[in-house]
Amino acid sequence: MGHNHGHLHGTNDYSRAFIVGMTLNLVFVVIEFLYGKWSNSIALVADAGHNLSDVLGLSLAWGAAVLARRSPTPKRTYGFRRSSIFAAVINASSLMVVVGAIAWEALGRFTLPEPVAEKTVIIVAAIGIFINAVTAMFLCPAVRMT
Repeated sequence: MGHNHGHLHGTNDYSRAFIVGMTLNLVFVVIEFLYGKWSNSIALVADAGHNLSDVLGLSLAWGAAVLARRSPTPKRTYGFRRSSIFAAVINASSLMVVVGAIAWEALGRFTLPEPVAEKTVIIVAAIGIFINAVTAMFLCPAVRMT
């Protein structure tokens, strides 16, 4: 009889996935920020900030995953498994900073609205969706197409 009972047998080491996801998103952050400034789009600049916080979140999650695999010691009887909680708090805090910066810039746009290059925004946003999908495929085995 075969061994097919409906779940995926993945790896516990996602180092390559984290590296690919962080690299793709970091490159896209720079591109999105530059095109956001060029097209006067606060939406692209805001999403670049959000994607930068995603890169920070991925790096924190990767570090927490590495720490969580460490064995307990007499001093740290639980090991470093709580590092994921600390990483989540840092990630949430960085998101709050990004949200504050976006809100500040958006309020300024109410007083001085600027025209936006909408075709550029649509193209760059579509590329962002593609990069997020690729990153999800690397990090979430259930998302991968088989």
